[in-house]
Amino acid sequence: MHDAHHNVARNATPSAARATARKATRGLARSTARSAALTAALIPALALGALAAAPAPGPSADAAGSADSAAMARFTHQPVHWAACPDQDLAKAGLSCADITVPLDYRHPGGRTIKVAISRLAATRPDRLGVLLHGTGGGPGGRGLNGPLLTSAAMGPALAGRFDLIGMDPRGVGRSTRINCGLTGEWFRSAGLDRAGFDETVAYEKQQVERCQRKYPDLLPYFTTRNTARDMDLIRTLLKTPKISYIGISYGTYLGAVYTQMFPGKVDRVVLDSALDPARTPARTFPALGAANERYLDAWARWTAGHDAEYGLGRTGREVRATVQRIIARAARRPLQIGRYQADEHIIPSLLAGILADDRYFAEQAGIVRELHRAARGERFEPSELLREYLSPPDGDLDNALSMNIAIFCGDASAPRDLGWYWRNVRRSRATQPVYGPLANTVFPCAFWPGKPLEAPTRVGNGHPALIVQSTGDTRTVYEGAMALHRALPASRMVTLRNVRRHGLYGMYPNRCVTDAVNAYLATGRQPDTDVTCDREP
Repeated sequence: MHDAHHNVARNATPSAARATARKATRGLARSTARSAALTAALIPALALGALAAAPAPGPSADAAGSADSAAMARFTHQPVHWAACPDQDLAKAGLSCADITVPLDYRHPGGRTIKVAISRLAATRPDRLGVLLHGTGGGPGGRGLNGPLLTSAAMGPALAGRFDLIGMDPRGVGRSTRINCGLTGEWFRSAGLDRAGFDETVAYEKQQVERCQRKYPDLLPYFTTRNTARDMDLIRTLLKTPKISYIGISYGTYLGAVYTQMFPGKVDRVVLDSALDPARTPARTFPALGAANERYLDAWARWTAGHDAEYGLGRTGREVRATVQRIIARAARRPLQIGRYQADEHIIPSLLAGILADDRYFAEQAGIVRELHRAARGERFEPSELLREYLSPPDGDLDNALSMNIAIFCGDASAPRDLGWYWRNVRRSRATQPVYGPLANTVFPCAFWPGKPLEAPTRVGNGHPALIVQSTGDTRTVYEGAMALHRALPASRMVTLRNVRRHGLYGMYPNRCVTDAVNAYLATGRQPDTDVTCDREP
């Protein structure tokens, strides 16, 4: 969800995993996104659902050129100029990059245009299988230009060499025409411990929405999943291929599902990793994260209790949990001072959701909570590098990811505007979700978004084959959401990784069973005969 494959960490080293995850969503909005980064890791990643929104005010172009062929000709016949990628890491890996021009509004292709940046790792083998497009690095708001590098490592040179691997920074993101609202921090934050804290959150979210609307009123309505899908089909046209294969992670699973719905017959192989329920709007999806994150907290607390001599957070899981809740309560009375940074009751649950996201790293996570515990006791010290990253205000890239979180969520679907609805959900959640309930049910920025979306969300439901990959303990996009997508795409197959708490698997989490299942499907186009169950490896 707010993820942000979110550019979720892909390799086995904790530092690399953290860095990638943070850029994707930063928080749930920072698990794949701190969440496009902890959302990337987080969230976060979320699915923008298919519930009611205002109908489109006019005909929509669901294929490049279908609304106004004459006006679309300048887009569908533009040359693609490949050159070395400006990013040195991508260029050194052999990727080329290009910018394509797309309509801001496909209903009026003669109007304003924007740029979408794409990358290519060209096929090297004569038995070429076509184009494999990487939709996005999660979020929404995650970058995707480096997608070919992530998947080529998992595919291996023999399989990767059979595809033109195409990456994309979606509209609004990265090297494409982008937005930076100048957000003052994470929008995904806890409602706090009482009504006063909730009211603070309301005021904060209003301010963040106002910043975006004041700066980009002419762009925001057109940053939607459906328009990104149209951009993808324009890319397909320019690459002169009748069909594209697709791989998407976190929010990218929703984008891929929408593409299959809008452009039937234009898709070949489809891999959807860490999936969202396509029939639920974000405001109604986030509450499901509360229980999943509480279960992760329980597992981590039990492990940490067994290492009390090192971390001093409690000798039983219940004691460790109590320590965490005391940290939050202390921060509610007065923000914790950690070096030059402060952390209050709104930020700490989001921070915890961001760091407690991969059960291979319980020890590192306990070390960060130990720092918070020290600060709650009034100790003065300089935070570790990782904690400093989480507490730092958004830089340009993170601001871009978080800004796009809000833009896509609110551009895709309306959210409840009754503040009492959010407050009642927060209050109800506290009994069973004392740490994450007020976070997962927090007031949504879209409650203050002016107007309604230009189009109704896509109702996903078709017979296109797809491979859905999911861990049972995912705290960003919960397992139940993947099952809902499986039902919406009845020709799909599920690859379930049991007893693993992780968001983003293929190319990012070492499991041979998962990797082999995806690679076999990509190589042959044939799905497994039945759903596949994989187990955690030592």
